Amino acid sequence: MTKLSTIGQIAITVSDIDRALAFYREVLGLEFLFRAGPGLAFLNADGVRLMLSTPQGEGAVAANSVLYFKVSAIEAVHAAFVALGAHNERAPQLAAQMPDHQLWLSFLRDPDGNLVGLMEEKRF
Repeated sequence: MTKLSTIGQIAITVSDIDRALAFYREVLGLEFLFRAGPGLAFLNADGVRLMLSTPQGEGAVAANSVLYFKVSAIEAVHAAFVALGAHNERAPQLAAQMPDHQLWLSFLRDPDGNLVGLMEEKRF
């Protein structure tokens, strides 16, 4: 049976590549990789490539899956991103109590309204 492995790339549909690129680089601190023409830009999210693209075919701005980034000290990280200009969608809160950790989540929005999730597994 064939199995999938690590995610190699995630695509986000945005209305303005330059504006989105500034947000993901300057606010979220992702590493810029390259541009492929005026409608595509690529960033590195700790080994997973993030592709920013203007709508292609049936694509629509802000109609995407949620990106979840693992962080430490979720409260401080969330507050720092909001201070840098990210829209606060939901402050950090406990999402699930596990036997050996708590799962905490918070949400931000990029300039096009795409949800960006932050997650922390707080170990006991």
